[in-house]
Amino acid sequence: MLELARRLTEAFGVSGFEEEIRTAIREEIAGTVDDVRVDVLGNLVAFRRGAGEGKRVMLAAHMDQIGLMVTHIDEKGYMRFAPIGGIYPLTCWGKQVRFTDGTVGTVGLDGRARRNEAPELKDMYIDVGATDRTEVKQKVGDVATFIYPFMAQGNAWFASNHDDRIGCIALVQLLRQLKGVNLPHDIYAVFTTQEETGLRGATTSAYAIEPEIGIALDVTLTGDLPYATPAMEVVMGKGVAIKVRDSGMIGHPGLNRLLIAAAEAAGIPYQLEVLHAGTTDARSIQISRAGVPATCLSIPSRHVHTPSQVVDRRDVEAAVALLEVFLKGPIVLP
Repeated sequence: MLELARRLTEAFGVSGFEEEIRTAIREEIAGTVDDVRVDVLGNLVAFRRGAGEGKRVMLAAHMDQIGLMVTHIDEKGYMRFAPIGGIYPLTCWGKQVRFTDGTVGTVGLDGRARRNEAPELKDMYIDVGATDRTEVKQKVGDVATFIYPFMAQGNAWFASNHDDRIGCIALVQLLRQLKGVNLPHDIYAVFTTQEETGLRGATTSAYAIEPEIGIALDVTLTGDLPYATPAMEVVMGKGVAIKVRDSGMIGHPGLNRLLIAAAEAAGIPYQLEVLHAGTTDARSIQISRAGVPATCLSIPSRHVHTPSQVVDRRDVEAAVALLEVFLKGPIVLP
């Protein structure tokens, strides 16, 4: 899984511009499913046929990541930008970014901004090393994202976009492990687009699939940081987190009980997640059409939405193991 993680985290995929990461995932899942298609919004929908005696299960992990979009280029070639998704200004200054064409830039801070005060995005620009606007290949509307190489250090994995490439990694690994395994359920593994800008890909794909069960794979915050506020029980390295509640949804209690029972029966480490702010594709699945029993399996991650996010390999493995066990058995909601 290490090389898979490296490839997927280093692929480009800002919300709305997921072509590179979609191609990488499609290549990685080749031969593991019965059908693969790309829908109108760019979601990669992989279908794995079951034995016909189970549920229609949608598993969702979003391909997109946060980024920056050019809004103005001045005469010297400096580019102002708008955020795509939730960007913390404090984490931007001095960071390297990459555009879709491979152009690299650095985020600079206006000279008029006070260095000892929290910066704002309006005070920042992207510098690609140009001395004149004519040297800049980019145009208004082009997007860039932070570039940091994937690094593994013990059980810790570092990347700029674990939100939500780590969910994609887990879903690809699950499909690999289920190859040739007889399952009762029809599985729709959906690598969704534009989650960071409003859960758009999951909204349309869930409408089309009409799942009977929905499970998202995403990251969550942790309570194991110094002076973590608000307090949170989830910690890195202690297992996959089963979502009880976030600011957009309440995980389906019956589905959560089945997942907990499967984890305990198989000895898979798990935690219960109550997230104060933020939500996932599970919200869009849950309220699709007449409603879907849905929840989320979360990978605890430190420093979410910053250029250097951290997860624990063991939590990723626990998420894959739990889904594998869960999907092999019947799904009867209490």
